[in-house]
Amino acid sequence: VQLVESGGGLVQAGGSLRLSCTASGFTLNDYAIGWFRQAPGKEREGVSCISSSDGSTYYAGSVKGRFTISSDNAENTVYLQMNSLTPEDTAVYYCGAGGQYYSGPYYGQCSPDYWGQGTQVTVSS
Repeated sequence: VQLVESGGGLVQAGGSLRLSCTASGFTLNDYAIGWFRQAPGKEREGVSCISSSDGSTYYAGSVKGRFTISSDNAENTVYLQMNSLTPEDTAVYYCGAGGQYYSGPYYGQCSPDYWGQGTQVTVSS
């Protein structure tokens, strides 16, 4: 079981990036897939999640309207399109596969059992 992220890099504020999360050893469609990020000195936070059951999506308030999560089952890949990036989006971005919260304060967020190695996103001002 392996998840590999790609697509990170350096971009100016206002720019866009598309991150990819490709699975090997299992079918992504069998799991909820989430994107998380961790900035220096901060805890890891959930950014977005796509449900395995109905494809419904969750977005953190800080990225809603700017980021879009999608999946390509044929490619066994989940994408995170990030637009209107700001320096506050600078972080290591991780994808994770596993379950999803259906109640409580984390409702809609992913609860991964498997993690990728992360990809760095740096947004310059």
